[in-house]
Amino acid sequence: MKVEHIGIAVRELGNSIPLFEKLLNTPCYKTEQVESEKVSTAFFKTGDTKIELLESSSAEGVIARFIDKKGEGIHHIAFEVADIEAEMKRLVSEGFVLLNEQPKRGADNKLVCFLHPKNTNGVLIELCMSIDN
Repeated sequence: MKVEHIGIAVRELGNSIPLFEKLLNTPCYKTEQVESEKVSTAFFKTGDTKIELLESSSAEGVIARFIDKKGEGIHHIAFEVADIEAEMKRLVSEGFVLLNEQPKRGADNKLVCFLHPKNTNGVLIELCMSIDN
């Protein structure tokens, strides 16, 4: 398991993309809409890790609610796994609570599952697996 990306909630990709391009000294290599999550994303690669900026596409979206409650900032840490279903099963057996019972399609051609932050010291953890696997 390795850190695949760090998700950062932002109010506006239009303002945040140029800021992170300057900060990371690298261009945004991909933007994507994830309708099921009501989010627009922008990706940056730095070393072996990616940064994902998340902008809500709906006032009722999870990112909009996150920003209303906590402000912009780190939203989640994603770990790449080889077999998401096996890892989900293992974590449930260890007492973790999943936010989705089945993997779902996420951004960047991934299957994803989130762990409830009440079991992870308040940090939202995402498991992700490339669909190409």
